[in-house]
Amino acid sequence: MPLTKPSRRTQSEPTIALINIVFLMLVFFMIAGALAPTLDEDIRLISTAELEGRAPPDTTVLRADGTLFLRGEVVTVQQAVEASMLGPNGADLRLVADREVPAKTLMSRVAELRGAGAESVWLVTERGLEQ
Repeated sequence: MPLTKPSRRTQSEPTIALINIVFLMLVFFMIAGALAPTLDEDIRLISTAELEGRAPPDTTVLRADGTLFLRGEVVTVQQAVEASMLGPNGADLRLVADREVPAKTLMSRVAELRGAGAESVWLVTERGLEQ
């Protein structure tokens, strides 16, 4: 009795199923995007090109020389953290840094603020939009 070789089974390509799923997701998002309401064509968005920027009143300001200011007065790290605890943000401290502050100084001040009890330090920046 001669031994026969078992017939080799062809395996289906697993990437075909993945391609089908991706295609279905593409169709779904195209339809969902088309059904989403668009902006009214008569609406003109607010322009902030000439908006005068200033720090929010309850933020700590870090000047280029590394000093901290709050409400126009020089404060210590501990005073800044204590003042932020009394504000609406709780233990989250908002910090406005001068653009001339070296990154090393900024990071050391943030570490000092975190060490003094601030849970998180939010850096307030200016958004530059080009038109």
